[in-house]
Amino acid sequence: MNGDEIKKRRNEARDEIKRRISCKDYLTKSKGGLYVCPYCHSGTGSHKTGALKLYEDTNSWCCHSCKRTGDVIDLYQQQTGADYDTALSLLTQEIGVTIPSKTSGRTERSQDSHTSPQKPPKPFKQEAEIDYTDFFLQANRALDRTNYHRGISRPTLDRFCVGYVPDWTHPKAPNAQPTPRLIIPTSQSSYLARDARDIIPDNQKQYSKSKVGRIHFLNHEAFQNSDKPIFIVEGELDALSIIDAGGEAVGLGSKNMVKKLLALLKEQKPVQPLVIALDNDESGKNATKELIDGLEALNIAFYEMNPAGRYKDANEALQKDPDALRQAVDEVNHLQDAAEQAAREAYLKTSTAHYLQDFADGITASAATDAIPTGFGELDAVLDGGLYEGLYIIGGISSLGKTTIVMQIADQIAASGRDVLIFSLEMSRMELMSKSISRHTYQAVISTGGDTRNAKTARGITAGSRYKHYSQTERDYISLAIDTYSQYADHIFISEGVGDIGAAQIRDTVERHISFTGNIPVVIIDYLQILAPYNDRATDKQNTDKAVLELKRISRDFKLPVIGISSFNRANYRIEVSMEAFKESGAIEYSSDVLLGLQLEGAGEKDFNAKEAKKKNPREIELVVLKNRYGKIGDTLQFRYFPMFNYLEEYIQPEYGIQVGSNTVRL
Repeated sequence: MNGDEIKKRRNEARDEIKRRISCKDYLTKSKGGLYVCPYCHSGTGSHKTGALKLYEDTNSWCCHSCKRTGDVIDLYQQQTGADYDTALSLLTQEIGVTIPSKTSGRTERSQDSHTSPQKPPKPFKQEAEIDYTDFFLQANRALDRTNYHRGISRPTLDRFCVGYVPDWTHPKAPNAQPTPRLIIPTSQSSYLARDARDIIPDNQKQYSKSKVGRIHFLNHEAFQNSDKPIFIVEGELDALSIIDAGGEAVGLGSKNMVKKLLALLKEQKPVQPLVIALDNDESGKNATKELIDGLEALNIAFYEMNPAGRYKDANEALQKDPDALRQAVDEVNHLQDAAEQAAREAYLKTSTAHYLQDFADGITASAATDAIPTGFGELDAVLDGGLYEGLYIIGGISSLGKTTIVMQIADQIAASGRDVLIFSLEMSRMELMSKSISRHTYQAVISTGGDTRNAKTARGITAGSRYKHYSQTERDYISLAIDTYSQYADHIFISEGVGDIGAAQIRDTVERHISFTGNIPVVIIDYLQILAPYNDRATDKQNTDKAVLELKRISRDFKLPVIGISSFNRANYRIEVSMEAFKESGAIEYSSDVLLGLQLEGAGEKDFNAKEAKKKNPREIELVVLKNRYGKIGDTLQFRYFPMFNYLEEYIQPEYGIQVGSNTVRL
């Protein structure tokens, strides 16, 4: 039989397997009509939502999470760890068909050629796991009948109940030719049967390592009970070799099992650091890279080393240079001892005794660090002089001037000579600039006793077509406003973006600003709920919580104020502002240092009409101090809000004083 004919017959065998054995037999049903993926394990999480879709018309599948595709033979390989040729051979034996050998061209059969095809037995996955304990013990007692110990000492072989069977056949292929096998248990219900012959015929080499039972990693219990670093090696014999040399190891059984290992480690993190020591070949290097990436993502400590030295793997090193292997393993064990000692010393230094000098230095440094005034006198009084290092959150419903008050604070801080970084996630840089200049036209008109009709809205500033209709007075006010803005504009830095700015980008920008200018800025985010998500699969609440925590860290790490604007839902229009309005993110409530809520004056009172309140010009707004980590809470500050001109001014009730422009005269 020539090569083309062999290939054709093998393809026909594959097609017959796909016709007679369903992928369903190797899959577990999950939610939404989909299945658990045996590769990325999507569908085993808390929501049990699978991502693998089965196409019954072609008996094929596709996982929409890890993007893998395949058929029933691929699933069989993943379940058993068998290579393709072994899987093809065993599955054809199940359905009783003939398959030509890939290497010799001779026909192999699992049954007599005249036997009619039988109904295939249920795949192994559906059968109850078999307890092989008695088989292992019997095989272990026969271990002296072979010298095929691969350099591993008898105590180590006995520890793992390694045994020998002189005439082994695969449980799923009882009619196959018996061969002598070293039996290496990987669990109570699974094992590796390794051909113990010195010379194996070429057409049988592909079956020299046969796995029985569901996949288990040799010595996987070490992840939870080891007192040494745990070597991750490819083969079971490699793991036994490392253990024989005085270390601790887990054998994958195949380089293809990296993803399954990572899934296991995600559920149960190891008690000791891992040592990546896969084979010194090209596929081993690729698997090492995949494993390193996965361990870094899981934040699991690991080393990377080559205990085999110039040899292919640890077992070859044990047989040819056992002293060198023991020395390499011993170095890793001592390395961990040194790491533990360093960790112990580092932990002892976390007592407050080691921070007393930093504490004293901080007091000295704070003497030269004043609060940053917001420019609103009453607000600064409530905040003990202004802004300090920490996270400030201002929340409110729409149309109350959240952005306006924060941007006015930004301008007033910048006018005092302090840098301000503004991360605008909704409005453009030009919009914010036009709002500031609009406010300055209104302030200029008020300060000169002019006609407020000469003040300009943000649209009136940017619409060039209107200028030909403006009087000279109107143009003069615009020029004056631009000049006023230009006097502090070099302290305003605006980063604009829509959904593409997250906490990580904010941190990078802050760090770069300090590096380039030497100035510690005030940071403003408008607004929290539209920061770029840290995880597209997380909920809005989870993403907001994560963003708030990261912003808190930024304020702490760079010792600066961070002001975040937070939106409320429409249910809060008529009720009095409270901590409950921030409940969509628990992190806002608990991580903020100061929490401020904007509301229409009279909100929550009987017969309050939000629509009528919003029609007032100026609108009467209240700023309520809901949380103040270092001061009192409950204060309510009154403001008048002029939305046309993006301007707010503090307002003192007549019984306490009178408001004259932006100045307060106490009675």
